[in-house]
Amino acid sequence: MSHQIIKDLSKRYTTKKYDEEKRISQEDMAVIKEAVRLSASSINSQPWKFIVIESDEAKQRFYNTFANKHQFNQHHAKAASHTILLAYDPKFTKEKYAKRLDAEVVAGRLSPEKFDARMGSYAFAEANTDQAGFNSGWTKAQVYIALGNLLHTLARLGIDSTPMEGVDSQMIGEEFKQELDGHVCEVALAIGYHKDGEDYNHGLPKSRLSMEDVVTTL
Repeated sequence: MSHQIIKDLSKRYTTKKYDEEKRISQEDMAVIKEAVRLSASSINSQPWKFIVIESDEAKQRFYNTFANKHQFNQHHAKAASHTILLAYDPKFTKEKYAKRLDAEVVAGRLSPEKFDARMGSYAFAEANTDQAGFNSGWTKAQVYIALGNLLHTLARLGIDSTPMEGVDSQMIGEEFKQELDGHVCEVALAIGYHKDGEDYNHGLPKSRLSMEDVVTTL
């Protein structure tokens, strides 16, 4: 298929070795940040926070979080141009949702007269909230929507990436406590440019199940 979207996704793969000398331009980083900000979420909840690791100091802090486990991903912390920590809000409250609707009113998306009616949409969050007020299963799912959006954006920009669930959420929470502000990070995304000749995964044929196995048209 010749469509540009398919070409982009056919070239995308999980990078195993980054070129430490190559850095993503500030222009492309601006696009990446705006793209993740514009990600879709259920009821426009946006129950997330994205920490962009760029400086050597921040990279060292992230590197340190691999002290106890998942060391196979530790080298990405310094070698990748940037890493994005994708964090979810484990307790997304009705008051927090009201702030999202306030922003919709300011943007002209929602009329003030319909504010109370739109608050009813919080029922989607309530349906996934336990007695202790936790709805992390639902908010974490929203973060993965943002991750998918990022992967496609990066493919369009020709930037390599490595999604990592192999991170220490507890240590990240301790090291980046102030930046996370109560949010929880269980997945990170290393981004940059692969190391020519040293990234064994680069250039391998794409392997996916057949269309008939995964798509049913009724």
